[in-house]
Amino acid sequence: MNGVDIQRACDDGATPDDEDFHRWAQQAIEAAVGESRVESELSIRIVDEAESAELNSRYRGKAGPTNVLSFPADLPPELELPLLGDLVNCAPVVRREAVEQYKAEIAHWAHMTVHGTLHLLGYDHIEDAEAEIMEALETAILEKLGFADPYHCEHHAGEHAAKQESSTGNTGGQHPNS
Repeated sequence: MNGVDIQRACDDGATPDDEDFHRWAQQAIEAAVGESRVESELSIRIVDEAESAELNSRYRGKAGPTNVLSFPADLPPELELPLLGDLVNCAPVVRREAVEQYKAEIAHWAHMTVHGTLHLLGYDHIEDAEAEIMEALETAILEKLGFADPYHCEHHAGEHAAKQESSTGNTGGQHPNS
């Protein structure tokens, strides 16, 4: 069983419910590691733009808020604890991006949760080959959850190119997982 702790520092009632976040993270973990990780725990914190901007500046040296930050647990291997780390989702940025990218807001929330969880599991998209692997896995997970491919929607075909141009601008954490 995987545990997901949801912290709502910014919640106007329009964010997905805890069960959605749990299901999305669980699906990402199962798809990425299968049965090899029987237990895992992570926290998902929903924040406003001010908190996101402060964390983005402090840990990534980047100005402004971002959609999701990933902070992998940095534990000594001998502890063998199931902690994956923490995700920080910025509600206003996720909402704004959904509109800009012509996506259903719930689909973008799912994508950012899956994307961030994969970062916690060691996936990245800095190099083109890594990006292809990670994006294919994200797409498969999201399709299994009933969402469209987030990288090939007809209305935001240029998103992928823009994301690659600023490959560290979308996500990240203590270890530059972007």
